[in-house]
This record gives sequence, C-alpha cells and structure tokens, in this order.
Amino acid sequence: MALTVLPLAQLKESIGEERASDWLKITQEMINSFADCTDDHNFIHVDPERARSGPFGRTIAHGFLTLSLVSRLAATGIWLPEGVKEVLNYGLNRVRFIRPVPSGSQIRSVMKLAGVEEKGNGRVLIAIHHRVFVEGSEKPALTAEWLGLCLT
Repeated sequence: MALTVLPLAQLKESIGEERASDWLKITQEMINSFADCTDDHNFIHVDPERARSGPFGRTIAHGFLTLSLVSRLAATGIWLPEGVKEVLNYGLNRVRFIRPVPSGSQIRSVMKLAGVEEKGNGRVLIAIHHRVFVEGSEKPALTAEWLGLCLT
C-alpha cells in the first residue's frame, strides 16, 4: 500500500480505485485507554470477565474507537492531488457501525476513492469510502466516507 500523489486530472480518473490497509490488532489496552479518554466504561468494553456472559462473549471496541482508527489505517493509503501542502479533516458522511469489533481481533480498511471535487482557491475535496473489516469476516464492522480538504 502506498500514498498516491497525482495531477488533478489523473486523480479524477482514479475515482473507483480500491486498496486495503495493513491489519491492526485491537488490544484490550487500546480499548481501556479509549474508555478512559471518553469516560465510557461500559462493561462490554472494559470488563472481560463480565463481558464473557454478555451479548458478544468478550469485550468489544467502542464504535468510536474503531472510527477514530480509520485515520491510522488510511495513513499510507490515501490519494492526494499533486502540490498538496496540507490536508484538513473535513468530516464524515454516512457512518455506520454494523458489527462489533472483538478485543484481540485484527481490523483493516478497504478504501475506495469515491470523489474528487475542485472547490476553488487551490482547494480540492477528496472523499474516501472506508469499509473496516474484522479479520475472518466477509461483512464490514464499520462503513464511512471520510472527507479531506486538500490545500495546494
């Protein structure tokens, strides 16, 4: 997987291309740290013993933890316009938490360049659709379209 920097016309021609990130292990320590940051200590996230008898059979990552890891998963796999000086997080569209992410599992994102829109004044809006999968599952745990405003 590699960072792709292309002239704007070529970037637009790349809409629809897909690539996958590397796998990332979701540890209980990551989940506990996220719980501390957000003050969300629900037992399904932080109490392995109690979670064994819960709906998922073990602890699961917070949906927002999984979402926040999209930036890490995408770090080396995004598409950018040539001459980009900075990329600003512009937000998200259509976020869905579809399946749980169990502690100890591995996740990766399958990314698709979904849109490239010139906004004027050297700004280009990039839309990347992410489907985050738990290793061994054919259905995504999370889907989201992430927008980046590229300043050239």
